[in-house]
Amino acid sequence: MATGTGVVGRSVARLDGAGKVTGAARYVDDVPEPEAWFGATVRTTIAAGRLEAIVWDPDFDWSRVVRVTADDLPRLGVQVNGVMCIDDAQPVLCAGEILHREEPAALVAAPTQALLHEALCRVKLVERPAGTPPILDLDAAIARGAPVITSYAIRRGDAAAALARAAADPTMKIVEGTYTTGHQEQLYIETCGMVGAPLPGGGVTVHGSLQCPYYVHKALKHLFGLAPEQVVVQQDVTGGGFGGKEEYPSMIGAHAVLLARAANRPVKIVYERGEDMVATTKRHPARVVWRAAFRADGTLAAARVGVDLDAGAYKTLTPVVLSRAILHAAGPYRCDDVSVEGRALFTNTPPNGAFRGFGAPQVAWAYERAMDRAAALLGVDPLEMRLRNHLREGDVTATGQVLRWSVGSTAVLERAAASSHWSGLRAAAAAQRAAAERAGSPLRRGVGVAFCFHGAGFTGNGEVNLKGKAEVELGPRGVVRILAATTDIGQGTRTILPQIAAQELDLPIERVEMEEPRTDRVPDSGPTVASRSCMVVGKIVQEAAAELGRALCRRLENARGLPDGSVARRGSAFFHGDERVAGWEEATHGAEGLRGAHVYHHPAGVSFDDKTYQGDAYPVYGWGADVVEVEVDLDTGETRVVKIWTAHDVGRAINPMVVAGQIEGGVLQGLGWALCEDVVMKDGRMANGRMTNYIIPTALDAPEMVTDIVEAPYFHGPFGAKGVGEIPIDGPAPAVAAAIEDAIGVHLAALPMTPERVLAALEAGSSTMGTR
Repeated sequence: MATGTGVVGRSVARLDGAGKVTGAARYVDDVPEPEAWFGATVRTTIAAGRLEAIVWDPDFDWSRVVRVTADDLPRLGVQVNGVMCIDDAQPVLCAGEILHREEPAALVAAPTQALLHEALCRVKLVERPAGTPPILDLDAAIARGAPVITSYAIRRGDAAAALARAAADPTMKIVEGTYTTGHQEQLYIETCGMVGAPLPGGGVTVHGSLQCPYYVHKALKHLFGLAPEQVVVQQDVTGGGFGGKEEYPSMIGAHAVLLARAANRPVKIVYERGEDMVATTKRHPARVVWRAAFRADGTLAAARVGVDLDAGAYKTLTPVVLSRAILHAAGPYRCDDVSVEGRALFTNTPPNGAFRGFGAPQVAWAYERAMDRAAALLGVDPLEMRLRNHLREGDVTATGQVLRWSVGSTAVLERAAASSHWSGLRAAAAAQRAAAERAGSPLRRGVGVAFCFHGAGFTGNGEVNLKGKAEVELGPRGVVRILAATTDIGQGTRTILPQIAAQELDLPIERVEMEEPRTDRVPDSGPTVASRSCMVVGKIVQEAAAELGRALCRRLENARGLPDGSVARRGSAFFHGDERVAGWEEATHGAEGLRGAHVYHHPAGVSFDDKTYQGDAYPVYGWGADVVEVEVDLDTGETRVVKIWTAHDVGRAINPMVVAGQIEGGVLQGLGWALCEDVVMKDGRMANGRMTNYIIPTALDAPEMVTDIVEAPYFHGPFGAKGVGEIPIDGPAPAVAAAIEDAIGVHLAALPMTPERVLAALEAGSSTMGTR
C-alpha cells in the first residue's frame, strides 16, 4: 500500500469547513425551490385510542391547499401503509388506531407558509381514548406485562450456579444494583427537513437532512412499490444527526413525497424545533439489573445482567439497539460465568430509535456503577479495580470471542491515569473535602474513573449481509472522485475518506473529491452509523483506490504493448521493472471515467452465530477511559465538572484533529446526559420540548478536557484505523457518578443526576443500598 504522501495521520483542515463557517454551505432550507409548496403534519393528541374523524372547517377554502389522509393513500400509489425499517408496522398516516401521541394523522401543503398556518388552524381531530389507561413508561410496561417487542440472551458458563456458590462463600462478595436511564434528545443543530418531488414515469425524488440515503430509498420503494431506479434520494448538507436522522427521515421523506404527488409539484417540510423534539425518536430509556460475585482479591467471578428497554409504540431500530446493549452489558471485564437477558417492551410513547452509542451507554452506566460499588465494598481503589479485571489481548468475551488484535484496553487506562496523575488527584480531592468541612464550605471535590469498550461496525453478520460497496473514479485532469453513500453529518467523513484515497494513491488531497451522496450516482456503502464510516467504508475506499491503480497499470500495459502484470504502481508513478513508465498525469490522460470498485469482506476467521449469540460479535472493539474531577454543592445539589481526562484507542487516527473533535464532542454530550438532559414526559408527550427547558451543555459549560489518542492498529481497517464516533459518549456519565460518590458519599443509580436527585440521595443516605 502506498504511503508516500503522508496525508494519513495529519490534521488536514476539513474540506467542508470553509463552506460551513462562511455560510456558503446550503442546508435543505437554503436550497432554492421556487416552485415548491410548504408542507406540515397534523398529529394526534392522545396516547392510545381511535382516530374517529378529521374535521375540515367548512368555512375555509380547501381548494387553495392540498390535503392527504390515510384514505388518500391508494390513489397516491401507496402499496402498504407502513414505513419500512426492520418491519413496516409503523403507519405513514394513522388509519384509525392511535398508539402514541404525535402520530401523523393528516398532511397539508400550501403555496405560502401563512396560508399553511391558517389551514392547520382549521383542522380538528376527533379522537376517542382507549378503554384502559395507556402504558406511558418502562416501569408501567414491566408492571403491566406489556408486549415484548424483541428479546435476546447470552450465556457463558453457568452464572446462576456460580452466584449461588458465591452467596454461600463468606470470602466472596455479592453486589447488586438496579440502574436506570431516561430518554435523551439528539438536539442536532438543524431540525429535520425534506423536499419531495414527483418524477416523470411515476418515480419520486427526495433530498434533505439525513444520515442514510439508502434507508430512505428502501422505505420509499416499499411504500410506493417502485423499482430502485424510480427512487432518487440525496443528502443535503446536514446539521448533525447523532442517530436521530438515521431512520426517522424515511417518515418525513414519505410525507413530503405524498404531498408532492397530491400537489403535482415539489413540497418542502421543515420541522420547527418543538415538533422535532416531541415527534421524533429518542434514546431508549433503560432499566438494567446487575448482580455479580467478586472474589476477595477484587476479581469478577460471575455476573447476571437483565436489560429492559422502552421501545415506544413501534419497533423501528429497537431490536438492533437491544442487540448491541446486551452484547456490551457484561462490560469490558473478564468473567467465566455470565448470563445476560434483554428485552424491549412496548409503551404508548413515540418510538425510540438510534442515538449515538446505540444501547451501549445505557449498559455502560450499569456495569461501571456496579464496579464502583464492588470497589467500595472490597476497599479497592477504583482504578485498580479496573486494572485487575479488564479484558486484554487473548481474553474471551461473554460471547466467547477471543480478542486477537487491536486491544488498547490497558493502554487507555494507564494513559488516563498518568495524564490525570490519578493518585495525586484523589489525594488532593480528599484534602479539599477535609478543608471544606473544617471551613464550613458546602463545596466538595471528588474524582472518578470509568472504563468502557465499544464494538466497531455492525453487530455480528451485519456487514457481511450488507456487502457495502464503494468506487473510486477518475475525473478530469486526473482528479479522483470517491463514490460512496456514506454521509457527513459533522463527523468529518468528507475529509477522512479523501485522506485515505490520497494516501493510497500517493496524491495531494487536493486531487481527491467526493461525489454527493445521491442514490442514482453512488453505490450503497451502507448507512452512516455504528462507528463504521472510517473503519469499514474507509477500508473499502482504500481497496477501491488500489483497484483503480491496478486498472491504470493494465491500461498502460495495453497501451505500451507490455506483458500482462508487468507494470506496477509505486505511489503515484508506474514502473516496468525498474524503468519508470509514467507519472500520474500521463497515466490518467484520457482515462476519465475509469473506476476501481470494492465490496466489503469480513476479516478471515471472524464469525458470529445470530441464533446462539456466540462468536465474534464485532471484528474489533474501541476502548476508552475517563477520569473526572467534580465539585458538588451540598446546599443546592449542583455538580460542576472541573476537568476531564479522556483516553481512547482508535486504532489509527487518520486525522488527529477530527478524531479529537469526535472524542471531545462525545464527552460533552455524555456529560449532558449525565447531569442535565432530562426529558420530562407528561401523558405520553415530551413536556419540555424546547431549547429553553431541555438543557444541554454549551461551550460555556464545557470543562477543561485533556484528550489522549491511543493507537493500537487494527490491520483490517484503513491504515490501522477503527471506529471512534460512539465510544466517547459511553464513559462520562458513570465517571461523573463515581466522582460525585467520592465527593459526597452517595451512590447514584439513575440518570440524569440533576441537583434534585443529588439532594434526594443525600437525604436518603443511599450509599448503603444494594450491597452485602
